[in-house]
Amino acid sequence: MRLPWTLRGSDVRGISDMAGESVLLAGGGRAILLQLAHPAVGHGVADHSDFADRPLSRLHGTMTYLYAIVFGTPAERAHVRREVGRAHRPVRSGPDADIVYDAFDPELQLWVAATLYDSAMTVFERVHGPLPGPVADALYQEYAVVGTALQMPRELWPADRAAFGRYWDHSLATLVVDDATRSVAQRLLHPAAAPWWLRAVMPVARLVTAGSLPPEVRRQFELPWDARAARRYDLVMAIAAAVVPHLPARLRHVLRDGYLRRMRVSMASDPARAA
Repeated sequence: MRLPWTLRGSDVRGISDMAGESVLLAGGGRAILLQLAHPAVGHGVADHSDFADRPLSRLHGTMTYLYAIVFGTPAERAHVRREVGRAHRPVRSGPDADIVYDAFDPELQLWVAATLYDSAMTVFERVHGPLPGPVADALYQEYAVVGTALQMPRELWPADRAAFGRYWDHSLATLVVDDATRSVAQRLLHPAAAPWWLRAVMPVARLVTAGSLPPEVRRQFELPWDARAARRYDLVMAIAAAVVPHLPARLRHVLRDGYLRRMRVSMASDPARAA
């Protein structure tokens, strides 16, 4: 018997039906490593960010931004845009840098938005089942907001899913992981300064991240992988597909509700920063 709150891909009608699902967090490691594999993004992170040593801070910022731009009020969306802008302002390469980058570069924001969209779709459809074609088309268009909420012009988002596929394949072929970005990834996947509960779940997080990455990207990051790991990954995802869609919505949306509540408390306690 199907429970009334069960969510299948065929039930989705738009981004608000999908973006609040906590299971999308399972694609977070995949998205971050794909971002790091872009030389300009990866060196911007390596040179200016300590998120590998403070993984929860990066997690909080990213999840708050994503939930706010989809589910927040206009004032809340403006607030998170300002917060991301403040964090991005110093992230630009020096005059003698071998790799040139600027966090306000729309092309780099396009790649970041693309990794978040593709990772969300990869996880969601694996767990909840495929979306109907017309719904997937409409949801793809809505996902442009991940980039346009910052500085990315709307016309930079590929016109449709076929165009996105061509952009994605071309971009994957240009990714290059070097020692600097590989080191950031290793620290992210093996956090030393993390609470015990995060360290406890990291073996599963590492497995899901490695298993969901394109094989060539996984190879460049030198992540261990073999037939046994592939079987374990398939088992974890099969269990998730059997359990997660049948959980009550209040459990499936617990991260969304928690992050929005945390943001609203912060805005209320510091009106000057929220304005």
